[in-house]
Amino acid sequence: MLYHHGSLQEALKHFKRCLQLEPYNEVCQYMKGLSHVAMGQFYEGIKAQTKVMLNDPLPGQKASPEYLKVKYLREYSRYLHAHLDTPLTEYNIDVDLPGSFKDHWAKNLPFLIEDYEEQPGLQPHIKDVLHQNFESYKPEVQELICVADRLGSLMQYETPGFLPNKRIHRAMGLAALEVMQAVQRTWTSSKVRMNGKTRLMQWRDMFDIAVKWRRIADPDQPVLWLDQMPARSLSRGFNNHINLIRGQVINMRYLEYFEKILHFIKDRILIYHGANNPKGLLEVREALEKVHKVEDLLPIMKQFNTKTKDGFTVNTKVPSLKDQGKEYDGFTITITGDKIGNILFSVETQTTEERTQLYHAEIDALYKDLTAKGKVLILSSEFGEADAVCNLILSLVYYFYNLMPLSRGSSVIAYSVIVGALMASGKEVAGRIPKGKLVDFEAMTAPGSEAFSKVAKSWMNLKSISPSYKTLPSVSETFPTLRAMIEVLDTDSSPRCLKKL
Repeated sequence: MLYHHGSLQEALKHFKRCLQLEPYNEVCQYMKGLSHVAMGQFYEGIKAQTKVMLNDPLPGQKASPEYLKVKYLREYSRYLHAHLDTPLTEYNIDVDLPGSFKDHWAKNLPFLIEDYEEQPGLQPHIKDVLHQNFESYKPEVQELICVADRLGSLMQYETPGFLPNKRIHRAMGLAALEVMQAVQRTWTSSKVRMNGKTRLMQWRDMFDIAVKWRRIADPDQPVLWLDQMPARSLSRGFNNHINLIRGQVINMRYLEYFEKILHFIKDRILIYHGANNPKGLLEVREALEKVHKVEDLLPIMKQFNTKTKDGFTVNTKVPSLKDQGKEYDGFTITITGDKIGNILFSVETQTTEERTQLYHAEIDALYKDLTAKGKVLILSSEFGEADAVCNLILSLVYYFYNLMPLSRGSSVIAYSVIVGALMASGKEVAGRIPKGKLVDFEAMTAPGSEAFSKVAKSWMNLKSISPSYKTLPSVSETFPTLRAMIEVLDTDSSPRCLKKL
């Protein structure tokens, strides 16, 4: 709990105490190693990870989740340690890590990778990250950290299952500020340095800023671009799968959206019967009007559609802005089982190469338009220009959410890009995400980008950006390495930031 709250030092004390009481507790050993690595203490971290690796399951015994994950964490830890002092612009995790490793890690598969070559062991000349006191940072950097903490807190979901994580808050707040600064440079025709090359910034570079911060905030989670996975993995489709109801278990995170999805399914059923069974449409409509819960749909479908035996699927569609009238595949809703407590109600997005290319073309077009309008905005103070830029930012992220191009973390990464890009346009998000709302699901269940933009703006409470943001130090120059990033995420800013804000 403390780890997922972002209180790593406190969490580590508890894991150590746990191991004093239960020396062979795999969960505590794994979490001890993870906490050390997250704080940049790689030697202790890998030592703890190795102990978990030695606990081989007995014949016939199921391996623990920690045992399945630990070798991935160890390899990733070695990679991170080797790059602690390498400028972040000079390497790329998605390119450097072997494709089969990424594929297995993202899918949480057993570490059975053919011809895998282990990452080099820890190099003695690369020292662990040392704790930095908040006061050791210059006043302007302290201000930067405090602003980041506040911005990051605005990205918190107030929904069961989402703990406030101050480490994630700071990371994504810094990501938003770095996005703001990078986008502003782009709009003034300046080039950026990405992955060892100096060039004009593209939309993926903008998201990559947020990706790097999200990755290091919690190294336990593989935050990877799915289109950078091996071709064979993409050809089979890479699924982002969420169970909403499984048997008697309801996923409370998404409860707010059950009714919205139910109405959508009803509409699709009516459209289907209107095309294939027009004579029976009235009877179907009357039956659907009596349905108030998702699980009650199965008997209806079985009654009116002989093809429905064990369940059915419904696909959402995402309208194109680039090609009017064209639609892309959104997510797939699946309902299987029977009415008596044995139902599976789930949603998933399938990332195939073809689907990815379609969404990329849409995002490319929006980003090109955004860059052009952003450059005009820099030279103009017209309200209409700012509003157009705002809509383009939200539209671009609408397609990102529906694509779900990352193995983890797509939601907060995209929202930090929204916050950062809006700040570049002179608008600051002042409102919090309403209770029960999930930004990614708002996008995925919206009928189009305009509808998503409208609902997002309703809670963002956009206001003119504070002039002081222009004087904040450059995030990328202040934290140019992994070491500097870990240091700033580890430093304790409370209660100093409370006094500043």
